[in-house]
Amino acid sequence: MSGRTLLDRTLDAVSGAAPVVVVGPWRPTDHEVVWTRETPSGGGPLAGLDAGLRAVPDSVEYVAVLATDHPDVTEATVDRLTEALRARPAAHGCVLGDPEGVPQWLVGVWRAPALRRAMPADAQGRSLRSLLKPLDPLSVPAVGSEACDIDTPEDLRRGGDGEKKSGEEP
Repeated sequence: MSGRTLLDRTLDAVSGAAPVVVVGPWRPTDHEVVWTRETPSGGGPLAGLDAGLRAVPDSVEYVAVLATDHPDVTEATVDRLTEALRARPAAHGCVLGDPEGVPQWLVGVWRAPALRRAMPADAQGRSLRSLLKPLDPLSVPAVGSEACDIDTPEDLRRGGDGEKKSGEEP
């Protein structure tokens, strides 16, 4: 992983964005970010998305939603997702599709107003997929090992070589 944290690798992928919001406990990073937490802590990915979205100004049109466990997502990945979404004005968002076509719900670019409208009043413990799938996002095929993810120490040791494929959120 070249001595960089998964957080910093993910933040590199959105280096030109502002603001950049990180949901979770404070950690050292070389990037300027806005920190926030889901309520309650550990409320799940949808609660994290809700907390992050609340920290983004209403004037922001597009938001990248990225988990830190996809070490091979780069700025080029986010650019491809953003361009795909811009090319389809009626689309609410787009997500990375793994080599089998499985949507990677935590690697996507979305229209912020669409996410805000779809967000339930109580996001705690609810499935992220239950919010995002009905928005019918475009699927952008992964290039190389972009869709690989890190779930175990073995995955981390192996690095982003594409051997471990990410699956759908339960």
